[in-house]
Amino acid sequence: MPHPSPAGAELQATLAALHLHPVKSGGALTPASALLVETGLDLDRAWMVVDADGDMLTQRELPRLALLSPQLKGGDLVLRAPGMLALHLSLDRAEAPTRVRVWDDVVPAYEMGALAAQWISDFLRPDLHSNLRSDPRSDPPSNSSRPLRLVRFDPEHRRLSSQRWTGAVQAENQFTDGFPLLVTNTASLDDLNARLADRGQAPVTMARFRPNLVLAGLQAWDEDHIDTLTVSTDDGPVRLQLVKPCVRCSIPNVDPVTAATSDEPGATLATFRADPRMDGGLTFGINAVVLEGFGHTLRCGQAVTGSWKF
Repeated sequence: MPHPSPAGAELQATLAALHLHPVKSGGALTPASALLVETGLDLDRAWMVVDADGDMLTQRELPRLALLSPQLKGGDLVLRAPGMLALHLSLDRAEAPTRVRVWDDVVPAYEMGALAAQWISDFLRPDLHSNLRSDPRSDPPSNSSRPLRLVRFDPEHRRLSSQRWTGAVQAENQFTDGFPLLVTNTASLDDLNARLADRGQAPVTMARFRPNLVLAGLQAWDEDHIDTLTVSTDDGPVRLQLVKPCVRCSIPNVDPVTAATSDEPGATLATFRADPRMDGGLTFGINAVVLEGFGHTLRCGQAVTGSWKF
């Protein structure tokens, strides 16, 4: 693994960007500021697409989800997608309660209604049909002709991160993969892009890695060796603990602009980012939990300090 900044060096950085993804696996908002709540950035991964059986769907199965463009407008979440009229979802309304599966967790949620279900089904149908065509010998899934559904996490439910990684901290999540925040580093992306160029590949953007907080001012891969971060906000300090390297699946290989899939940047990451801490998984970014600062507003440009693990 690349070496970190020298031992004893002061950790100073800047909060360069904020990303939040209202719909799990959909496109991101990149606001100048965001409210930090118990589950991470407010409204991050609050909605999710599920199949007829309530199981989560992501870009792994449906890469067109990358083209889902969110906007917060007044009291609505507005979703736009190529070839579709805008879908307006009131932030204050949901319909019938249901239960859905996100990874191994079965959690309570709320249906967003028949119109939302039809809209998301119509948009993602090309991916569903493509999946069937990719193996014509296989039988269609029993629910392939039934609408997909859009659901919202039940805010009364506490879905906790694995305390194998968080220790005594009880970190809440909505539909994130497992932790309330993901932290990345612009210098690490620069290093990856230099390696991609050396292999004759095009550069990628940070959108591929779907972070929440992006740091600038560090050396490449410093995030691997950080223990805690403190962000200086107008409301007081926000303290985070970096707890688990983020093992990357196939989603970074989906172009967030076109939804086209390829082998990169995964193939290049495989040449140098096999992480022994994660049994050889390819890592980019670090999952974090909040130690202090709920209700504070994070803003791009805020100063960040911290401590190293050694």
